[in-house]
Amino acid sequence: MTDSRVVDFVLSQTGLALFSLLLTVFCYFGAKRLYKYHRVWWLAPIVLAPIVITLLVFNLKIPLPTYFEYTHWLMAMLAPATITFALPIYRERNLIRQYPLTIGLGVTAGLFLGMLSSWLLVKFVPLPVELSKSLLVRSVSTPFAMEATSAFGGVPELTAMMVLITGVIGMLVCEPLFKFMRIRTSLGKGVALGASAHGAGAAKATEIGQQEGVIASLTMIFIGIAMVLGAPVFALIFI
Repeated sequence: MTDSRVVDFVLSQTGLALFSLLLTVFCYFGAKRLYKYHRVWWLAPIVLAPIVITLLVFNLKIPLPTYFEYTHWLMAMLAPATITFALPIYRERNLIRQYPLTIGLGVTAGLFLGMLSSWLLVKFVPLPVELSKSLLVRSVSTPFAMEATSAFGGVPELTAMMVLITGVIGMLVCEPLFKFMRIRTSLGKGVALGASAHGAGAAKATEIGQQEGVIASLTMIFIGIAMVLGAPVFALIFI
C-alpha cells in the first residue's frame, strides 16, 4: 500500500473506527501497566483510561458514531463475560457456606440501599428523565446494570457511565470510611466494597487482601443476579 493510500485509509471512516478500537485497547493496557508499578488512584485503569480516551477522541475530532463503530464490540463482550461469574461462585462455595448470613445480609442491604439512595437523589435533585431512570441501577456491576436498566426505562450507555462513576467514588473513599467506621475484618471490608462499588470495589478489595477480594466478588455477583431477576418488581416500587 502506497503512502497516499495509507493516509487515505487512516482518514477514512473505517480507518478512524479501527484506530479508535486500537486506541481504546492501548490506553487500557497502558494504564493497567502503569498502575501495576505505581499504585496511586489516578493511574487506576478505571480512572485514567476513560479520561485519556475522551481527551484524545475530542482533540482528534473523531465523530462519536465512528468511535463506536468497532469499540461497541468491547461493550458487547460484557454480556457473555457474566457467564464467567459462575466460576468464583463454584470455586468459593465453601466460603459461602461458612458465612451465608453475612454475605446474604450484605447482598440484601447493598441492593436495596443502593436503589434507595439513587431514588432519593432522583427525588430531590432535578435530573433529566433518561438520566434519573438510568441512575437507579448504578450500584451493580456493569453487565448486570445494563441488562436490568431496561426494566426501569433507562439508557444502557448512561447506566454504564453511572456505574463507572459510582465504582470510582467507592474505590476512593473506602479506606477513610473503613477507618472512620472502624471496620477491620476482611469479611466486613469485602462485603462493603462488593455491595457499594461493584467491579472497582472488588479490584480495590483484592489490593487490600485476597479474602477481601473474594468476598467482594461474591457479593458483587449475587447483587447483580438479584438485580437482574428482580428488576421488573423493583421498577414498580421505585418508579
